[in-house]
Amino acid sequence: MVFLRSVTADTGPAIHGDGVFLRTPQMGDFPAWTALREESRPFLTPWEPTWPLDDLTRASFRRRIRRYIQDVREDNAYPFFIFRSDDSAFLGGITLSNVRRGVTQSTSIGYWIGEAFARQGYMSAAVGAIMPFVFDQLRLHRLEAACLPSNTASIRLLEKVGFTREGFARRYLRINGVWQDHLLYAMLSEDPRPAVR
Repeated sequence: MVFLRSVTADTGPAIHGDGVFLRTPQMGDFPAWTALREESRPFLTPWEPTWPLDDLTRASFRRRIRRYIQDVREDNAYPFFIFRSDDSAFLGGITLSNVRRGVTQSTSIGYWIGEAFARQGYMSAAVGAIMPFVFDQLRLHRLEAACLPSNTASIRLLEKVGFTREGFARRYLRINGVWQDHLLYAMLSEDPRPAVR
């Protein structure tokens, strides 16, 4: 896969969307990443697993980058950072995780955005932009997502970009230190992909 070779070595944009671009994380992203995560911590904490004590350190970020590179090489996961097209401002991240091949051909999507950039359409644009990569380049059949029932912004986003609600999972993920119920969503390769603006 040519994309995989270029994405691990190239620090430039890999995927373009409406007003955003996505590329694989690089060590040079540490200052922007840690600043945005720190600024947005109260905003992000209710929706994420508990952060490790050293999460915002350079050493932790270096381990994260190493893991990302290994995951891409092994076709296990595909992490991306999201940037605004017009000024390259760092906005957040998207990860395609738990890639399953064989008869399943699926992956799960997770995402976060800095508080200053929330509810401005950037994440919808980023999720919309990543779909051709999932279905056309990775040739997967199914893209799955899960969100807390109280996360109305995430529910709206998933439904806006064409995901279908498929179910409810009790105590599905440990979020902010507590096992919590989640709504389950999915999009199939043959599903219509609405234009996202």
